[in-house]
Amino acid sequence: MRRRFFAPLAVVGAIITGTTGCTLSAEIATMKEYSPSDGVGADLGDLALRNILLISNDAGEANLVMTVVNTSGEDITLNVQFDSGSTRVTEPLKLPAVPERTRIGDDPSAGIVMSGRDLLVGGLFPVYFEYGSVPGELVYVPVLDGTLAEYELLVP
Repeated sequence: MRRRFFAPLAVVGAIITGTTGCTLSAEIATMKEYSPSDGVGADLGDLALRNILLISNDAGEANLVMTVVNTSGEDITLNVQFDSGSTRVTEPLKLPAVPERTRIGDDPSAGIVMSGRDLLVGGLFPVYFEYGSVPGELVYVPVLDGTLAEYELLVP
């Protein structure tokens, strides 16, 4: 009689453990940090660089597009370095002290236009960002073209 009572409980316990037990050690995907856009991001001291990407044209030139948030309370000059052929180019970007977003590259004629033999649409292009005494960071920036409507006005 006791066996009839405990046998269904054991079966139910085994089913519950078998169907839910495998999630005990599963990694939670929403806890992973990622860039929820086409571009990438980096943090440099008081600067937050977000959605960094390059928009390329058919001539092998690319416009650097990104958003920067400066929380230092001071104006900062961010140095952007990249290889163009056999030379290393350093372009300074003046960032105001306002803690609001500063958009870079919305106007391709006023932004930083890069060129280089490694600048291929669909690839990653190494760009080094640094300012002051804060350690710099090498970021592999995705290269896109103006095929999508949201990028066609950003093509150099």
